Amino acid sequence: MWTPTARPKSYQAMLEIGRAQKTIFVARYLRLRELQREIQEGLNVVESSNGANSVIFYGKGGDISTNRREELEMTVLCLRILQAALVYINTLMLQDVLAEPEWAKLLKPADRRGLTPLFWQHVQPYGEVRLDVAKRLTLSGDVAQPGSPT
Repeated sequence: MWTPTARPKSYQAMLEIGRAQKTIFVARYLRLRELQREIQEGLNVVESSNGANSVIFYGKGGDISTNRREELEMTVLCLRILQAALVYINTLMLQDVLAEPEWAKLLKPADRRGLTPLFWQHVQPYGEVRLDVAKRLTLSGDVAQPGSPT
């Protein structure tokens, strides 16, 4: 019978393999500058996402103030929809800018790697938003004609 004090040898072997893998990873991390950059970029994406969440979900300090499962799920799902909408609109805006030839000449590979649709400086969480659902956003430089189905 397995008990916390008398662990099977296979369990001990798995722990040792895990320690060896962790040591190998740390050694690679310390040696390879590119791996450090990749991990830092991943952390920056997560921090940017968390920052966007705090802007989007600003009520009550960003805290979910219910213990009811249904309300919790609805709140999280609504937050995900807002995140997806923000990233989608930002992606369309970035595509419009990058489609201009002068930007293609200016941006270097490092600049392109730094582009992300996770920005929110243009979002005003406390402001009033007037939404005309009969009109589409003009993002591709095409100006929609009044009454046209765009």
